[in-house]
Amino acid sequence: MEEKIDWFHVVKGVLLSLGVSWLLTVVFAVILRLAPLSEALIYTINQCIKGVCIIVGTLAFVRGEKGWLKGGCVALFFTALSYLAFSALGGTFAISWIVLLEVLVALLLGAVSGILAVNLQEK
Repeated sequence: MEEKIDWFHVVKGVLLSLGVSWLLTVVFAVILRLAPLSEALIYTINQCIKGVCIIVGTLAFVRGEKGWLKGGCVALFFTALSYLAFSALGGTFAISWIVLLEVLVALLLGAVSGILAVNLQEK
């Protein structure tokens, strides 16, 4: 019997990812106030924060079958919501090839994390 996506767990994963993202962003903002960093380093750290948030949300709440799909959904919704939030704060909404690349990387990371989450649960 084919299992349907448990949207409740996906939503919980997205919410956890957003919470971790908020916390890590505040910590990073404090660090930036104390030690100015280059734009390239800031971008790299921001991408690492996004990746960590996707992994945490996916590993914490993805269960059952189709982990790749559930993890991808967590990553996609987290990426969309965080993009909207940070774009609203920054005052700009621009879709570029970099944003699309970030979405693809997030989907891949979410899918791999979902596969790991499902397989780690079995043990």
